[in-house]
Amino acid sequence: YLLCCLSKKKFLHCFSLPKKKDMGRLSFRSVTFMFIVAFFVWSSLNVEVCNARRGKHWRQHGTTSSVSLYKKKGKSHGSNNHHKSGGKPKPKYASPPPSTPISPPSKGYDNVPSTNIFDVTNFGAIGDGKTDDTKAFQAAWAAACKVEDSTMIVPSKYIFLVGPISFSGPYCQHNIVFQLDGTIIAPTDAKSWGSGIMQWLEFTKLVGITVKGSGVIDGRGSVWWQDTPYDDPLDDELKLIIPLNKTLLRHPPTPLNSSLGGKMPSIKPTALRFYGSFNVTVTGVTIQNSQQCHLKFDNCIGVLVNNFTVSSPGDSPNTDGIHLQNSKDALIRSSNIACGDDCVSIQTGCTNVYVHNINCGPGHGISIGSLGKDNTKACVSNITVKDVIMQNTMNGVRIKTWQGGSGSVQGVFFSNIQMNEVQLPIVIDQFYCDKSKCKNQTAAVALSDINYAGIKGTYTVKPVHLACSDSMPCQDVTMMNIQLKPIQERYHMYDPFCWQTFGELYTPTQPPIECLQVGKPTSNKIQADHDQC
Repeated sequence: YLLCCLSKKKFLHCFSLPKKKDMGRLSFRSVTFMFIVAFFVWSSLNVEVCNARRGKHWRQHGTTSSVSLYKKKGKSHGSNNHHKSGGKPKPKYASPPPSTPISPPSKGYDNVPSTNIFDVTNFGAIGDGKTDDTKAFQAAWAAACKVEDSTMIVPSKYIFLVGPISFSGPYCQHNIVFQLDGTIIAPTDAKSWGSGIMQWLEFTKLVGITVKGSGVIDGRGSVWWQDTPYDDPLDDELKLIIPLNKTLLRHPPTPLNSSLGGKMPSIKPTALRFYGSFNVTVTGVTIQNSQQCHLKFDNCIGVLVNNFTVSSPGDSPNTDGIHLQNSKDALIRSSNIACGDDCVSIQTGCTNVYVHNINCGPGHGISIGSLGKDNTKACVSNITVKDVIMQNTMNGVRIKTWQGGSGSVQGVFFSNIQMNEVQLPIVIDQFYCDKSKCKNQTAAVALSDINYAGIKGTYTVKPVHLACSDSMPCQDVTMMNIQLKPIQERYHMYDPFCWQTFGELYTPTQPPIECLQVGKPTSNKIQADHDQC
């Protein structure tokens, strides 16, 4: 009876009560064993029924059947309706878990809140390369300027025609990112530039400004280059380069009107300029065919340029790659610069500048100066240029100052520089003049603690040219591991030249630099206090 109650109706055929005559034969152990077996069978039955009601038993059958059953459930008239037949509701099953979406590749601003993103196309920019998008850029910047850690996006696959524009502070919030993935092009009609503008794209008086991305800034400068005036500044080192056939190195420019008529202004703009800003970063972007200088930092503190590209023809006039002035604590590294003037130009007011891992060429090398023009005072200190490759450049590493200037250049280190067919690998020129004729003057910028180490490769004109001031000779010029071999090309070649240059050779050099005078000058003009840095 007990077994019948436990199993209710399903197990009567498995366990039947013994007859009276057999009851006496059953031991207590046998009855206990049957009771335990019957209990476990009954428990198993109830667990199966309970699990089936909860839907767990269905989910154990695999993913395929779960999707099938879920679709059948969806054909009913509603999730709360019950089938009338059977009198009991069908089991209510849980929905299968949704698949995890695949995230798109990161664009550099995926972690930025949507309220902090300002896409120029949402402010009216067309990006067809023909419509003037300047006002849309101004509107997008005005909105981004109000939000800290904001990102202004110039999206890829668009070409934006933008005229002269200033992205200005000082009341903007900090840490704004200018995400450049598309292309920005400059207008080529003279009307857009008026009588002349010093810069095309400018960021001023900002804190924590970053320009980054995979995009391009194209100055379309050819209409400016060929409109170059006859008195445009020339690189003074051209006087040292004499072709074998005595032909001119630079032909007079041929005037060229702009695409929409009219001559371009004589004042050429810098493509991208940062002024009066702190913690400035430029990374990933390319500037090409600038009207004049490509990238300029003026009165900035904390500058980082990384993975940056400059691309302009070697004969494009005065198109410096990176120009630093009155700026300090700058790191320029891992960049490729091809231009028509200095790859990197370090001007007055610069200190703590580190230039590292740069490919330079074509161009005029890496220069400190020119300094002291028009009797001005120049102060430059703590400059390191290291791990650089120069390819077919006019100069390698150079310091250039004007007669009549004052101030000083000190603490300069040029090391591990590879020169490949460079015309003038090592240059100090304290008689710099970018005109046809300059006035002779006795005052000069003082040069000291200038160090060259590991300068190797080939030259095509003169390996070393050290022309220092008569009244202010160069002091503490050191050289170590200088190995420069000549390659005869189409120029007259010369031996190393030194004038009023004092210092020390720490190792033998190739070729021998016997003109460097050991020690210090016997007489040296002392700068007045107001001339010192």
